[in-house]
Amino acid sequence: MKLFQSTIGLKILMALSGLVGVGFVIGHMLGNLQIFLGADTLNAYAAALHANAALLWGARVVLLTSVVVHIVTAVKLTAKVGKARPVQYDKKGWLGASYATRTMRYGGFILLAFIIYHLLHLTSGAAVLPEANMATNMLEDGGRDVYKNVMNGFAFLPTAVFYLVAQIMLGLHLTHGIHSMSRSLGISNPVWTARAGKVAVATGVAITAGNVAIVIFGMITPLV
Repeated sequence: MKLFQSTIGLKILMALSGLVGVGFVIGHMLGNLQIFLGADTLNAYAAALHANAALLWGARVVLLTSVVVHIVTAVKLTAKVGKARPVQYDKKGWLGASYATRTMRYGGFILLAFIIYHLLHLTSGAAVLPEANMATNMLEDGGRDVYKNVMNGFAFLPTAVFYLVAQIMLGLHLTHGIHSMSRSLGISNPVWTARAGKVAVATGVAITAGNVAIVIFGMITPLV
């Protein structure tokens, strides 16, 4: 469709795919925060997810599609902006054009690397770094001991540091992304734009705080 080849159409696609990502990140964090309730609670939550294969794989397909769409539209929009404006803006405010663009661009590369590593590290259990790959601990009933995997994985300092950096980048990405998303989806009233900015910052801070807390908990808690 011609609409989705235009700048406006690409921004809408990027906003919608980003919205799916925001929903996933919030749900994922809330689920993972159950680690503070103990091993039994977190493992029961993980087992419940894997017990519904159709729902789990359906969510994964939707998320993967959204990630691909988000990356492709970002590349296309960057190319269009580069052609239309060879001289970049020099605004450097917190939500300013050039600062946001640089953060989103470089942060996006870090997040892509993190997603790949995270899937190999704690989802598939593939050996990325032997010291960090602890995703092979099993429960007596044959299920995976998610709690032990997470705790042991974050006890490996390089992995924990990489996760912490990625969570900071994710928070910045969400802050700028949600604010930009609101405008792409038609919010132009100054009052609502300001409110959207506050929601963006609050969401970014909350997600960062929650995810960082999980990593730090794994770092400081003795191996199980």
